[in-house]
Amino acid sequence: MSKSLNIWIEGTIIAALATVLSFVPFNIGPSFSVTVGAPVIVLYCLRRGLVPGLIASFLWGILHIFVGNASILTPLQGFIEYFVAFGFTGFAGLWAKPVQESVEKRDWKRSSILIVVATVVGTIARYFWHTIAGYYFWGQYAPEGMSPWIYSILLNSASALATGGFTILILVVISQTTSQLFTPKRTHFGY
Repeated sequence: MSKSLNIWIEGTIIAALATVLSFVPFNIGPSFSVTVGAPVIVLYCLRRGLVPGLIASFLWGILHIFVGNASILTPLQGFIEYFVAFGFTGFAGLWAKPVQESVEKRDWKRSSILIVVATVVGTIARYFWHTIAGYYFWGQYAPEGMSPWIYSILLNSASALATGGFTILILVVISQTTSQLFTPKRTHFGY
């Protein structure tokens, strides 16, 4: 099997795993949640890079719709929140090469900083789109007298902060305990 086919199969499996993890009940109220599948997707992005990361993240969003784990008010809102927003998580893959190099050198300080930066970028990129959709589509649910922008920013910022923090914690621990997951070498996974 070719290396690129293995990358796409791995990405599909990772997107499915991240989707399954989204069923872990980690919701705090109806509008605030921690995305438990995010560490899996960001790890894949840091393992395989930008393009595979964007595609796996995009697939992750689509799978939410197929498994019935999506809240869709309109087709445009569904498109923004599940196709675009989830897909933008893949921008964490911009830091794949430096993370892999620092992990291979066992430079834990540098790898931790890079993991934080990559996770923050992927998380902000995703939640930016959730905030836009929140204003236009969910803003009607803002408490009386509260701006829909403030409502969307507050709810999405809280979810982004919790998801980002959770993802950073998991990935920093993995980088120092099971660092080979960040480096796709033939010796690790057979391809």
